[in-house]
Amino acid sequence: MVYVDFYDLPLDIIESPQKYVLIDLPENATIPAVLFFGDSIVDTGNNNYITTVAKCNFRPYGKNFIEGKPTGRFSDGKVPSDLFAKELGIKPLLPPYLDPSLQDQDLLTGVNFASGASGYDPLTSDPASVFSLSDQLEMFKEYIAKLKKIAGEEKSSAILRESIIAVATGSNDILNTYFLTPRRFQYDVPSYTDLLVSYASSFVQELYRLGARRIGVFSMPPIGCAPSQITLKGGLDRKCVDKYNEIAKLFNNKLSAAITSLNTRFTDARIVYFDAYNPTLDIILNPQKYGFKIADRGCCGTGLVEVSLVCRYACSNVNDYVFWDSFHPSEKTYTILVRRILEQYISYFICGKSFC
Repeated sequence: MVYVDFYDLPLDIIESPQKYVLIDLPENATIPAVLFFGDSIVDTGNNNYITTVAKCNFRPYGKNFIEGKPTGRFSDGKVPSDLFAKELGIKPLLPPYLDPSLQDQDLLTGVNFASGASGYDPLTSDPASVFSLSDQLEMFKEYIAKLKKIAGEEKSSAILRESIIAVATGSNDILNTYFLTPRRFQYDVPSYTDLLVSYASSFVQELYRLGARRIGVFSMPPIGCAPSQITLKGGLDRKCVDKYNEIAKLFNNKLSAAITSLNTRFTDARIVYFDAYNPTLDIILNPQKYGFKIADRGCCGTGLVEVSLVCRYACSNVNDYVFWDSFHPSEKTYTILVRRILEQYISYFICGKSFC
């Protein structure tokens, strides 16, 4: 005799319908794989395999993951790189490239090169000894060589050409590298954001040179509204730090313009600016609209400053919280954001300069 639970799953579907709906692709569309680069927002566990303090392969991380397992994802569950693969119907999770158990099929359908605590600025990855974007690019080249051995030259080229290849980083550059290192004495804010955009543009061009043609670049989120920042810099009322959000918007405007320029230059590519700023800010400012109760602190610990190694216990109901820890959103938040991005941009990737 078996007890069948018809309560929890239906309730979760009602409260979080976006978790159970796949994105409908245009007819005859082909997206063979998803590949990701970036920082802790999209890292699915590469930092597990290196010596660094930027780790989260311990509980309570993974609280809402399969069997509550901590995997090195900086969240209670899946992160945007996983959700891209899941929502596009490619596979349920995007494995880290350094996972020694990877199979040929994993490589054919996409892997993740991201490394938590990295950024566009090469200096950002140094303090935590993690993989810079240059390091991630070298792993990508190694991946391409493996792909050719598995699938041959022609099929490998098609996979690279038709896959969605995305990068999500930048927050660590501002909050850590610029304000906590001598970078702030070398550059003012406008010139430093120019530097970051130049690195982003160069990275996209390298992806193009290596065969990528569907490239997505995430904007910087509203970093001034992260619980850690409103705790440290938001005053007694713990308000969003306008100064940091203004820097993020300045960077985003320049990044968007650079991507427009690259699209003009590389006419056979579809390079997309993913706006993560505005939808994330709307969730933070209007949490009830999205089924949240708490937006100014994370679920982990007190929710005020805890992240990574100092995050040792968690709240009972993560789904009430926009943020998992003091810096990283919850899976529920990520799911809303990823669906918004895919619904807005997927037809552009498939159908070209004019939407389907």
